[in-house]
Amino acid sequence: MKVAIAGKGGVGKTVIAATLSRLLAHDDYRVLAIDADPAMNLAYALGISADIASKIVPICENIRLIEERTGSRPGSGFGGIFSLTPTVNDIADRFGVSGPDGVRLLVMGTVRGGGTGCMCPANALLRALIQHIMLERKEAVVMDMEAGLEHLGRATIRGVDTLIAVVEPGAQSIETARRIKELALDIGLKKVLAVGNKVKTNEDKRFVEESLEKIGLPPSCMIPFDQRILQADMMHVAPIDFFPSSPAVQAIKELEAMLKERYP
Repeated sequence: MKVAIAGKGGVGKTVIAATLSRLLAHDDYRVLAIDADPAMNLAYALGISADIASKIVPICENIRLIEERTGSRPGSGFGGIFSLTPTVNDIADRFGVSGPDGVRLLVMGTVRGGGTGCMCPANALLRALIQHIMLERKEAVVMDMEAGLEHLGRATIRGVDTLIAVVEPGAQSIETARRIKELALDIGLKKVLAVGNKVKTNEDKRFVEESLEKIGLPPSCMIPFDQRILQADMMHVAPIDFFPSSPAVQAIKELEAMLKERYP
Protein backbone atom coordinates (compact mmCIF):
# COMPACT_ATOMS: atom_id res chain seq x y z
CA MET A 1 0.00 0.00 0.00
CA LYS A 2 1.51 3.32 -1.10
CA VAL A 3 -0.40 6.43 0.00
CA ALA A 4 0.46 10.09 -0.56
CA ILE A 5 -1.34 12.73 1.53
CA ALA A 6 -1.56 16.35 0.40
CA GLY A 7 -3.51 19.48 1.24
CA LYS A 8 -3.38 23.13 2.17
CA GLY A 9 -1.10 23.95 5.08
CA GLY A 10 -2.81 23.55 8.42
CA VAL A 11 -5.59 21.17 7.36
CA GLY A 12 -4.19 18.37 9.54
CA LYS A 13 -2.67 16.06 6.97
CA THR A 14 0.38 15.39 9.17
CA VAL A 15 -1.80 14.06 11.99
CA ILE A 16 -3.66 11.88 9.49
CA ALA A 17 -0.42 10.58 7.93
CA ALA A 18 1.13 9.80 11.31
CA THR A 19 -1.96 8.15 12.78
CA LEU A 20 -2.54 6.11 9.62
CA SER A 21 1.08 4.94 9.76
CA ARG A 22 0.76 3.86 13.40
CA LEU A 23 -2.55 2.09 12.77
CA LEU A 24 -1.09 0.14 9.85
CA ALA A 25 1.84 -0.85 12.05
CA HIS A 26 -0.60 -2.02 14.73
CA ASP A 27 -2.07 -4.28 12.05
CA ASP A 28 1.31 -5.86 11.34
CA TYR A 29 2.23 -3.86 8.25
CA ARG A 30 5.87 -2.91 7.79
CA VAL A 31 5.52 0.86 7.47
CA LEU A 32 7.76 3.59 6.08
CA ALA A 33 6.49 7.09 6.84
CA ILE A 34 7.93 9.81 4.60
CA ASP A 35 7.99 13.48 5.57
CA ALA A 36 8.10 15.50 2.34
CA ASP A 37 6.37 18.57 3.75
CA PRO A 38 8.39 21.78 4.30
CA ALA A 39 7.13 22.00 7.91
CA MET A 40 8.67 18.59 8.69
CA ASN A 41 6.48 17.83 11.75
CA LEU A 42 5.74 14.18 11.05
CA ALA A 43 8.25 12.96 13.66
CA TYR A 44 6.33 14.56 16.52
CA ALA A 45 2.96 13.31 15.27
CA LEU A 46 4.38 9.79 15.05
CA GLY A 47 5.56 9.95 18.65
CA ILE A 48 9.30 10.23 18.04
CA SER A 49 10.93 12.12 20.92
CA ALA A 50 11.87 15.77 20.49
CA ASP A 51 15.51 14.92 21.27
CA ILE A 52 15.72 12.44 18.40
CA ALA A 53 13.59 14.52 16.03
CA SER A 54 15.78 17.60 16.49
CA LYS A 55 18.83 15.67 15.26
CA ILE A 56 17.29 14.42 12.01
CA VAL A 57 18.94 15.89 8.92
CA PRO A 58 16.54 15.95 5.94
CA ILE A 59 17.85 14.13 2.88
CA CYS A 60 17.65 17.36 0.85
CA GLU A 61 20.07 19.01 3.33
CA ASN A 62 22.53 16.12 3.54
CA ILE A 63 25.21 17.74 1.40
CA ARG A 64 27.70 14.88 1.74
CA LEU A 65 25.12 12.28 0.66
CA ILE A 66 23.91 14.37 -2.29
CA GLU A 67 27.45 14.93 -3.54
CA GLU A 68 28.39 11.29 -3.01
CA ARG A 69 25.41 9.96 -4.97
CA THR A 70 25.03 12.57 -7.73
CA GLY A 71 28.64 13.62 -8.21
CA SER A 72 27.83 17.28 -7.67
CA ARG A 73 27.66 19.52 -4.64
CA PRO A 74 24.40 21.47 -4.20
CA GLY A 75 24.83 25.20 -4.70
CA SER A 76 27.94 24.81 -6.83
CA GLY A 77 26.34 26.82 -9.62
CA PHE A 78 24.34 26.17 -12.76
CA GLY A 79 25.60 24.08 -15.62
CA GLY A 80 27.34 21.44 -13.52
CA ILE A 81 27.21 17.78 -14.52
CA PHE A 82 25.52 15.38 -12.12
CA SER A 83 23.88 11.96 -12.22
CA LEU A 84 20.13 11.83 -12.84
CA THR A 85 20.09 8.15 -11.78
CA PRO A 86 21.90 8.09 -8.42
CA THR A 87 22.08 4.93 -6.31
CA VAL A 88 19.35 5.19 -3.67
CA ASN A 89 18.36 1.64 -2.68
CA ASP A 90 20.11 1.83 0.72
CA ILE A 91 19.05 5.33 1.79
CA ALA A 92 15.74 4.52 3.49
CA ASP A 93 17.40 1.85 5.65
CA ARG A 94 20.50 3.94 6.43
CA PHE A 95 18.77 7.21 7.22
CA GLY A 96 15.32 6.09 8.36
CA VAL A 97 14.62 6.72 12.06
CA SER A 98 12.84 4.07 14.12
CA GLY A 99 9.65 5.20 15.78
CA PRO A 100 6.88 3.70 17.92
CA ASP A 101 5.30 0.42 16.79
CA GLY A 102 8.22 -0.15 14.42
CA VAL A 103 7.27 2.65 12.01
CA ARG A 104 10.36 4.01 10.24
CA LEU A 105 10.50 7.70 9.39
CA LEU A 106 12.43 9.14 6.47
CA VAL A 107 12.58 12.93 6.36
CA MET A 108 12.98 14.15 2.78
CA GLY A 109 12.44 17.89 3.11
CA THR A 110 11.58 19.94 0.06
CA VAL A 111 13.91 21.52 -2.46
CA ARG A 112 12.97 24.98 -3.66
CA GLY A 113 14.36 25.64 -7.12
CA GLY A 114 14.52 28.93 -8.98
CA GLY A 115 11.88 27.70 -11.40
CA THR A 116 9.50 24.81 -11.88
CA GLY A 117 11.07 21.54 -12.89
CA CYS A 118 14.45 22.40 -11.37
CA MET A 119 16.72 19.36 -11.62
CA CYS A 120 19.50 20.35 -9.23
CA PRO A 121 21.45 17.50 -7.60
CA ALA A 122 19.24 17.48 -4.49
CA ASN A 123 16.10 17.24 -6.60
CA ALA A 124 17.61 14.46 -8.69
CA LEU A 125 18.37 12.47 -5.56
CA LEU A 126 14.91 13.03 -4.03
CA ARG A 127 13.10 12.07 -7.22
CA ALA A 128 15.15 8.90 -7.65
CA LEU A 129 14.61 8.00 -4.00
CA ILE A 130 10.83 8.52 -4.12
CA GLN A 131 10.63 6.49 -7.32
CA HIS A 132 12.59 3.64 -5.73
CA ILE A 133 10.45 3.66 -2.57
CA MET A 134 7.15 3.74 -4.44
CA LEU A 135 8.03 1.17 -7.08
CA GLU A 136 10.57 -1.18 -5.50
CA ARG A 137 10.20 -1.41 -1.72
CA LYS A 138 7.77 -4.03 -0.45
CA GLU A 139 6.14 -2.24 2.47
CA ALA A 140 3.34 0.16 3.30
CA VAL A 141 4.36 3.74 2.55
CA VAL A 142 2.57 6.84 3.86
CA MET A 143 3.93 10.14 2.53
CA ASP A 144 3.06 13.50 4.07
CA MET A 145 3.59 16.08 1.36
CA GLU A 146 2.73 19.62 0.36
CA ALA A 147 -0.04 20.54 -2.05
CA GLY A 148 2.14 21.01 -5.10
CA LEU A 149 2.96 17.30 -5.65
CA GLU A 150 6.54 18.33 -6.48
CA HIS A 151 7.96 14.96 -5.50
CA LEU A 152 5.64 12.95 -7.71
CA GLY A 153 6.36 12.50 -11.40
CA ARG A 154 5.05 10.34 -14.19
CA ALA A 155 7.62 7.65 -13.47
CA THR A 156 6.54 7.49 -9.82
CA ILE A 157 2.75 7.53 -9.96
CA ARG A 158 2.57 3.89 -11.07
CA GLY A 159 3.54 2.96 -7.52
CA VAL A 160 1.06 5.25 -5.74
CA ASP A 161 -2.15 3.44 -4.82
CA THR A 162 -3.98 6.52 -3.58
CA LEU A 163 -3.49 10.26 -3.29
CA ILE A 164 -5.53 11.66 -0.39
CA ALA A 165 -6.49 15.33 -0.56
CA VAL A 166 -7.26 16.58 2.95
CA VAL A 167 -9.65 19.52 3.34
CA GLU A 168 -11.19 21.47 6.20
CA PRO A 169 -14.37 23.58 6.15
CA GLY A 170 -13.14 26.60 4.20
CA ALA A 171 -13.02 27.92 0.63
CA GLN A 172 -9.20 28.06 0.42
CA SER A 173 -8.90 24.45 1.47
CA ILE A 174 -11.40 23.37 -1.20
CA GLU A 175 -9.59 25.41 -3.85
CA THR A 176 -6.32 23.71 -2.90
CA ALA A 177 -8.02 20.31 -3.25
CA ARG A 178 -9.22 21.31 -6.71
CA ARG A 179 -5.66 22.18 -7.75
CA ILE A 180 -4.35 18.93 -6.23
CA LYS A 181 -6.87 16.97 -8.28
CA GLU A 182 -5.87 18.80 -11.47
CA LEU A 183 -2.15 18.27 -10.81
CA ALA A 184 -2.77 14.59 -10.08
CA LEU A 185 -4.67 14.09 -13.31
CA ASP A 186 -1.99 16.00 -15.19
CA ILE A 187 0.70 13.51 -14.14
CA GLY A 188 -1.62 10.56 -14.72
CA LEU A 189 -2.69 9.79 -11.15
CA LYS A 190 -6.41 9.05 -11.17
CA LYS A 191 -6.76 7.45 -7.74
CA VAL A 192 -7.58 10.56 -5.72
CA LEU A 193 -9.67 10.52 -2.53
CA ALA A 194 -10.86 13.47 -0.46
CA VAL A 195 -10.97 13.47 3.33
CA GLY A 196 -12.78 16.12 5.35
CA ASN A 197 -11.01 17.09 8.58
CA LYS A 198 -11.73 19.33 11.60
CA VAL A 199 -15.47 19.01 11.03
CA LYS A 200 -17.30 20.56 14.00
CA THR A 201 -20.95 20.86 12.98
CA ASN A 202 -23.48 19.49 10.54
CA GLU A 203 -23.11 22.77 8.67
CA ASP A 204 -19.36 22.11 8.33
CA LYS A 205 -20.07 18.61 7.07
CA ARG A 206 -22.61 19.85 4.55
CA PHE A 207 -20.23 22.57 3.31
CA VAL A 208 -17.40 20.09 2.77
CA GLU A 209 -19.63 17.53 1.06
CA GLU A 210 -21.28 20.03 -1.28
CA SER A 211 -18.04 21.85 -2.09
CA LEU A 212 -16.18 18.64 -2.90
CA GLU A 213 -19.07 17.37 -5.02
CA LYS A 214 -18.81 20.56 -7.11
CA ILE A 215 -15.18 19.84 -7.96
CA GLY A 216 -15.87 16.16 -8.63
CA LEU A 217 -14.09 14.89 -5.54
CA PRO A 218 -16.66 13.47 -3.11
CA PRO A 219 -15.38 12.87 0.44
CA SER A 220 -14.52 9.32 1.42
CA CYS A 221 -14.20 10.08 5.14
CA MET A 222 -15.13 12.82 7.62
CA ILE A 223 -12.85 13.37 10.61
CA PRO A 224 -14.38 15.38 13.45
CA PHE A 225 -12.65 18.28 15.17
CA ASP A 226 -11.19 17.19 18.52
CA GLN A 227 -9.53 19.61 20.94
CA ARG A 228 -7.36 16.78 22.26
CA ILE A 229 -5.56 16.61 18.91
CA LEU A 230 -4.43 20.20 19.52
CA GLN A 231 -3.42 19.32 23.08
CA ALA A 232 -1.34 16.41 21.82
CA ASP A 233 0.38 18.71 19.34
CA MET A 234 1.23 21.26 22.03
CA MET A 235 2.74 18.50 24.15
CA HIS A 236 4.64 16.93 21.22
CA VAL A 237 2.78 13.67 21.85
CA ALA A 238 1.34 11.47 19.12
CA PRO A 239 -2.49 11.78 19.10
CA ILE A 240 -2.83 8.00 19.01
CA ASP A 241 -0.84 7.81 22.27
CA PHE A 242 -2.40 10.84 23.93
CA PHE A 243 -6.02 9.75 23.46
CA PRO A 244 -6.42 6.50 21.46
CA SER A 245 -10.23 6.61 21.70
CA SER A 246 -10.39 10.12 20.23
CA PRO A 247 -13.23 10.42 17.70
CA ALA A 248 -10.66 11.79 15.24
CA VAL A 249 -8.38 8.77 15.71
CA GLN A 250 -11.34 6.44 15.33
CA ALA A 251 -12.33 8.16 12.06
CA ILE A 252 -8.78 7.71 10.75
CA LYS A 253 -9.09 4.06 11.71
CA GLU A 254 -12.14 3.85 9.45
CA LEU A 255 -10.05 5.40 6.67
CA GLU A 256 -7.37 2.77 7.28
CA ALA A 257 -9.97 0.00 7.06
CA MET A 258 -11.22 1.38 3.75
CA LEU A 259 -7.69 1.51 2.33
CA LYS A 260 -6.95 -2.02 3.52
CA GLU A 261 -10.09 -3.26 1.81
CA ARG A 262 -9.06 -1.59 -1.43
CA TYR A 263 -5.42 -2.65 -1.27
CA PRO A 264 -5.13 -5.83 0.83
